[in-house]
Amino acid sequence: MSSNAPVEPRHTALDALHRSLGATMTDFAGWDMPLRYGSERDEHLAVRTKAGLFDLSHMGEITVTGPQAASLLGFALVGNIGGVKPGRARYTMICRADGGILDDLIVYRLAETTYMVVANASNAQTVLDALVERAAGFDAEVRDDRDAYALLAIQGPESPGILKSLTDADLDGLKYYAGLPGTVAGVPALIARTGYTGEDGFELFVAPADAEKLWQALTDAGAPVGLVPCGLSCRDTLRLEAGMPLYGHELSTALTPFDAGLGRVVKFEKEGDFVGREALTEAAARAESQPPRVLVGLIAEGRRVPRAGYPVVADGKVVGEVTSGAPSPTLGKPIAMAYVDAAHSAPGTPGVGVDIRGSHEPYEVVALPFYKRQK
Repeated sequence: MSSNAPVEPRHTALDALHRSLGATMTDFAGWDMPLRYGSERDEHLAVRTKAGLFDLSHMGEITVTGPQAASLLGFALVGNIGGVKPGRARYTMICRADGGILDDLIVYRLAETTYMVVANASNAQTVLDALVERAAGFDAEVRDDRDAYALLAIQGPESPGILKSLTDADLDGLKYYAGLPGTVAGVPALIARTGYTGEDGFELFVAPADAEKLWQALTDAGAPVGLVPCGLSCRDTLRLEAGMPLYGHELSTALTPFDAGLGRVVKFEKEGDFVGREALTEAAARAESQPPRVLVGLIAEGRRVPRAGYPVVADGKVVGEVTSGAPSPTLGKPIAMAYVDAAHSAPGTPGVGVDIRGSHEPYEVVALPFYKRQK
């Protein structure tokens, strides 16, 4: 076998269903995933105004169990995971010893000594390897559960009503960043009130064998109120409008959480040492004395779309770099997130533009997010 042989992409439990719906498929982090089913714009607007259904089974689930599970996660991650109550979830990060971000994560506390760490698809193996390595000396087990779950997300203002018609779980009592076990359309599921779209919604962790039954039930229940299947393309424009970072764009090993403006996730006050503590203490002090580049929003005055890596310019100088850019279906204009020098980061700063293939296009600097749902 040649080591250069192409690696076959992995398929989710819903692969055949996506193809039957005419999805345009794409390789994403080694998975064959639906990019769109029809119009990206229509899918995006359905989530903003009605509801959308996503297959997110490429995400990486890692279970951490045992008497010292909380202590292990406290050491391995930057957050105070021991303070998360059973049934709740927390957004956090795993960093290298030098403070660089390995991944951003959601950690669910499923029971007193059981946690589920959900990593980004592109980093799942890296996170798993780091947790296994960091577990040495702790009375805790790290288990790769990526094949144990399919993950469906239903997002948008109609999603609570759709889900209520299929479950007797207490959705009204389910807070944002909380999860509870329940049955949806006869399928056992972990029902979490989380998402990556800026809308209310739920993520449903189920056995892969049950994924197709659940997708069909949600599709049928949602049809009268306008639910549509949604691909990764509109997931990206939705999270961009909501100002949510994407690993590999706004987050990387070259940045600490303080460089990314997310220093709040680092909990120095928690008990015990944690990987990266020393480097992050220095990063926090540096951020105080020399503010790093600031993540801002940019709204185009013209029609040209900025892309990741394009320089942000002012007064003939490069003052930053675009991390994500796309047309915004909600705003009707191209938008971008960019790291810019602190001196050019205030909303309304005049004279800021993006160098798009040699042409300096004018942009308005705005505070993130671009879009915030009405509660």
